[in-house]
Amino acid sequence: MATWRRDGRLTGGQRLLCAGLAGALSLSLTAPLELATVLAQVGVVRGLGRGPWATGHRVWRAEGPRALWKGNAVACLRLFPCSAVQLAAYRKFVVLFTDDLGHISQWSSIMAGSLAGMVSTVVTYPTDLIKTRLIVQNMLEPSYRGLLHAFSTIYQQEGFLALYRGVSLTVVGALPFSAGSFLVYMNLEKIWNGPRDQFSLLQNFANVCLAAAVTQTLSFPFDTVKRKMQAQSPYLPHSGGVDVHFSGAVDCFRQIVKAQGVLGLWNGLTANLLKIVPYFGIMFSTFEFCKRICLYQNGYILSPLSYKLTPGVDQSLQPQELRELKKFFKMRKLKSKKPTL
Repeated sequence: MATWRRDGRLTGGQRLLCAGLAGALSLSLTAPLELATVLAQVGVVRGLGRGPWATGHRVWRAEGPRALWKGNAVACLRLFPCSAVQLAAYRKFVVLFTDDLGHISQWSSIMAGSLAGMVSTVVTYPTDLIKTRLIVQNMLEPSYRGLLHAFSTIYQQEGFLALYRGVSLTVVGALPFSAGSFLVYMNLEKIWNGPRDQFSLLQNFANVCLAAAVTQTLSFPFDTVKRKMQAQSPYLPHSGGVDVHFSGAVDCFRQIVKAQGVLGLWNGLTANLLKIVPYFGIMFSTFEFCKRICLYQNGYILSPLSYKLTPGVDQSLQPQELRELKKFFKMRKLKSKKPTL
């Protein structure tokens, strides 16, 4: 399990690489569930058999097995810029919320994380919209051939602002997301009946999954409306497959409730919740494995298959400091072997 704590034994590039590989693998392996979620939110899935399995089977038969990973390449490509922006924004917000004594409350920390996530989402929002368009289109008769073609086509046909259609829902949806995170983390000690600093790796993993389930459930209606706004376009067949007609975000809420009831705002939630445990499980284990490889290359552990520390190595040294120290002892050893007159 990955702790996600900042490990000084890794370089910045190694941390980014580990996180990127972990995110890309977890996204790729859970992509069919993401596809089922988006199709249910947009309204492409109609009639009987609307569950994740039925949706995936229908797409497989109609468009082939590759269709289950529609939009996944774009989702993986946006990981690195999104993570970089989120990290930079989080550091800024933490400084903003820290008091004069250098302390930050739990609520402020959660707010900093939520705001940083919101900023990164807004900055990279066009790629999220394009991912939705790629998912809802038919691969056998595609309107877009890829990321760049989709970007240029949407820009030419619908204008630059179309790339940010539904972005306001990202801002509004951050409020229930933050409230859900605060609700979960403030009750962790009651749930586990113990102090937070003594949680095991399994408990921390369960906490992450629980927080994700609660926050995504609370903010899901906003995400549903956002997906419908992203997919809707007069230039696409059947207006992008959206099952309701609307003129804006508020009208979209109204039309969904009118046509499908309040629960229509949570269409696709089942597939989304089913994705949580495998998504974070794959992400944490992949991150931890990549981390062990980097620690082995840096000389801190004996094998990438375990965390057994290298004897005589100061684990508090930075990677650059450890390399300089090894270089120093190597040069000293070579000098000692030189013959003397």
